[in-house]
Amino acid sequence: MSSFALGLGLGLFVGGQPGPVSLLCARSVLRGAFATGVAIGAGAALIDALYAALGLAGAATALELEPLRVGFGVVGVLVLAGIGARTLWSAFRVRLGGESDEEVAGPRRAFLTALAATASNPLTIATWAALFTAAGGGAAGASPLPLLAGVALGTLTAFSLLSGLLALVRAHLGERLLALFDVVAGAGLLGFAGLLGYRTSADG
Repeated sequence: MSSFALGLGLGLFVGGQPGPVSLLCARSVLRGAFATGVAIGAGAALIDALYAALGLAGAATALELEPLRVGFGVVGVLVLAGIGARTLWSAFRVRLGGESDEEVAGPRRAFLTALAATASNPLTIATWAALFTAAGGGAAGASPLPLLAGVALGTLTAFSLLSGLLALVRAHLGERLLALFDVVAGAGLLGFAGLLGYRTSADG
């Protein structure tokens, strides 16, 4: 298997996992446009490639230092909780038309929010390191640049497929269902923040 194909497969696998950024993407496409979801995917792809590079370089060992691990965990909790709280707040506003200006008013803002949301959990560096270990000799002998390019494209593809699917069904959803999804997304983001906080405290 080529380095690019291996990275593409891993990127698709990680990008397709349910998580806080996929919730943010779903909610943003339902309230906005397909391009917004792709922008979120681009932000997630960039951070995934960066964290995959750090995992490949062996940076996961640095996360064994308790102060560093706890510090990253606290920052991640604050970022996810902030985005989740804003999502819940907007769910109770009686208006149709997207994210607040502070979140993802357009593709550029969506990209920046996705960067923050994906980067909020640097502990995923260890996840990438574990994935490369599980891939065995394929990852060990892989060329780094094609591998990381595949990771980025795989993540972007996963989010683009999700965005396309949601864009197709958006027209069939009424305002009540959209508002309900706002609440679910906001509660989910807060739940992920709580889970990260629990894991951080438990590991600490």
